[in-house]
Amino acid sequence: MTATGAEAGSAAGRTPGRGRRVILWRHGQTLWNVERRFQGTTDVPLTETGVAQARRSARLLASLKPDAIVASDLRRAANTAAELAALTGLEVTHDEALRETYAGVWQGLTHEEIVFRFGDEYTAWKRGEPVRRGGGELESEVADRAAPVVLRHAEKLPADGTLVVVSHGGTIRTTIGRLLGLEADNWESLGGLSNCCWSVLGEGARGWRLLEHNAGTLPEPVLGDDD
Repeated sequence: MTATGAEAGSAAGRTPGRGRRVILWRHGQTLWNVERRFQGTTDVPLTETGVAQARRSARLLASLKPDAIVASDLRRAANTAAELAALTGLEVTHDEALRETYAGVWQGLTHEEIVFRFGDEYTAWKRGEPVRRGGGELESEVADRAAPVVLRHAEKLPADGTLVVVSHGGTIRTTIGRLLGLEADNWESLGGLSNCCWSVLGEGARGWRLLEHNAGTLPEPVLGDDD
C-alpha cells in the first residue's frame, strides 16, 4: 500500500519504534501573565508578544510532524494552537476540560494580593496540600478532567504518532503528574512552564515517561498561575 503525501511526510519526522509521544504546550503570553494576575478560567487574550511566541514555537513543533492537536477552548490556548494548525494543516479539537484551574476569588488578583489576602491558603498549596484556591478546584480535580482527554486522543495516534496538547501551566503540570503516576503532593516538584514552552511525554514499557520539560528556544521566566 502506498502512503499518501501527508502520511509520508508525517512518517519522515518519526523514529520507528519509539512509541507514541504527547507534547504539552503552554499558551503564549497574556497581559495578566505580565501583571502576574491569576487567570484561571478567565478568558484573557494573547498579547502581541504572545502571538509572536506562538508563531516561533509553532515553527519548531511543526518540524516534529504532529498527527493531531487538541487545545483548551480559552482564547489564549486556542489562538496558540491555531498557529500550529496553520503550518501543519491539522484541525484543532477544542475541549473545555483542558482549561486552567478554576480558582474562584483568586482570579484577577495579582500574586502579591493573593499572598497578602490568602497567605495561609497560598502557603498550604505550595506545600502540596489539597487546597481549593479561592474556593475553586482541587489540583486532583483538574487532573481528573484533563488527563482522560489527553489519554483519549493519544490512544487514537498511530504507533509512533505525536499529539500536541495546547493548554495552561497548572493544567499541564497536574496532567503530567497524573500520567506519570506521581502522588498529588509531589506535583509541585515539576517546575512551571514558561509561555509557549512545552513538555514531552513518551510511551514506555512501564507507562508514560517525562522526556523533556519546559523546553523551548531560550530560557524564559515563568509568569503565570503556576509560579
